[in-house]
Amino acid sequence: MAIVASDAPLFAEVDMGADSSAPTVRATVVQASTIFYDTPATLDKAERLLAEAAGYGSQLVVFPEAFIGGYPRGSNFGVTIGNRTAKGKEEFRKYHASAIDVPGPEVERLAAMAGKYKGHFLGKHRKIMPTALERIIWGFGDGSTIPVFETPIGKIGAAICWENRMPLLRTAMYAKGIEIYCAPTADSREVWQASMTHIALEGGCFVLSANQFCRRKDYPPPPEYEFSGTEQDLTPDSIVCAGGSVIISPSGSVLAGPNYDGEALISADLDILQVFQQIVWHPVTIRKTDTTMNTQLEIIPSVSHVAVLFLEQNSVSDHYQCWPDLGEIARAKFDFDVVGHYSRPEVLSLVVRDHPATPVTFTSASAKTEGSHK
Repeated sequence: MAIVASDAPLFAEVDMGADSSAPTVRATVVQASTIFYDTPATLDKAERLLAEAAGYGSQLVVFPEAFIGGYPRGSNFGVTIGNRTAKGKEEFRKYHASAIDVPGPEVERLAAMAGKYKGHFLGKHRKIMPTALERIIWGFGDGSTIPVFETPIGKIGAAICWENRMPLLRTAMYAKGIEIYCAPTADSREVWQASMTHIALEGGCFVLSANQFCRRKDYPPPPEYEFSGTEQDLTPDSIVCAGGSVIISPSGSVLAGPNYDGEALISADLDILQVFQQIVWHPVTIRKTDTTMNTQLEIIPSVSHVAVLFLEQNSVSDHYQCWPDLGEIARAKFDFDVVGHYSRPEVLSLVVRDHPATPVTFTSASAKTEGSHK
């Protein structure tokens, strides 16, 4: 997909129907396609999307799973039990070449993008369990990369796609007090909405789920890239991922989305009426207008199967310290607090091994590390 000239919005404005006059913390989920096999062009697109979101006043922007690097939908990389084809190995080489290191130069560029809006690199979450054939191309995360970060707008963390269906992982994040739960995904089925609503209710948190919207033409044409088993049924305009990005409140109310219409920036506002008093989330009408607010941006793009988090440094303005709707979160947890009053630790408990799990450890390196701290 080509980059649109900078003086025009990349996406059409999405009217979600509400007043935007009050001071707000605005969250945006990006529903857009990777430029496959072209990481520099995808970074350019990400920069453009961040600028547009910031122009709308957004402070938190969630990108879809594998936005940078690409989600290899439809590819089997030539794998059958006991065999990997030469063509499949070459496909993997090209896909591997599109991947990035975290940290690395591409992450530094993302940090620089965020820096324009007073953000900086915060950390990462690596998907702890890839799904099905994803396991032939992606490794596994461990307990050291399931952070929940305390930020000026609330406690933020992320789980990617179907690991959101892992109850113990969710429980670990709830125990860390997550308030804004980011769920980049590749699942555009309607049943995904049920999972997102359940997590919002279960965790008493806001859920922001971002998915790509892709047509066949957003991937390279055959024979360079083929959708295994379905290629013959596809046209360039065939939808291969329908999006479904959504924002949900702790009470289970859908605040914005789900959107199945095309690429879009989908946003909801957190209205700040008074510090630490009740605040109400509602959908917004997105208009690109000048603002006198000191707009800052916090971005959580999904980089392959790694979510990279960036943190804003200051409040929205000199007069407001921005927090999530503590009132709505408190009301939700009055009903049900999965790691609080609704838990039974004497019956059911969870131990999280939150240290890095490495396949090879050198004792001499450990000894040097210990000596350096003496």
